[in-house]
Amino acid sequence: MQKYLTTIARILLAQIFLVQVVALVISFMNNPSGYQEYQAGLGSLGLPGIFAPLIILINLIGGLGLLLGYKTKAVALVMAIYVVALIFLLKLPLLQYMAIAGGLLLLHANPNTACSLDNLKK
Repeated sequence: MQKYLTTIARILLAQIFLVQVVALVISFMNNPSGYQEYQAGLGSLGLPGIFAPLIILINLIGGLGLLLGYKTKAVALVMAIYVVALIFLLKLPLLQYMAIAGGLLLLHANPNTACSLDNLKK
């Protein structure tokens, strides 16, 4: 039963990152200057334009890694570090994103989940 609960947790954590990517892509497609506005928004926070594609790429790769359960232990740790970095770089709500980082660290500590690519190797 615990493996299925951790699977649900893994999928719910993955959706945070994947939904953000989908929302960004939809906004870019609906607004011709959406990507430039996204870069400008990051620039107003003091981040250079190179961070726009990096944030999207990390969200996509990390979200897919969590969703599929591929290298769960490593992906969860990297994403936890990423979320903590975003808190300070983008001035995100501290408690909400620290809770996400905490969930990712729990997944890092307990990476054995059902329905994952990691389990196919065994």
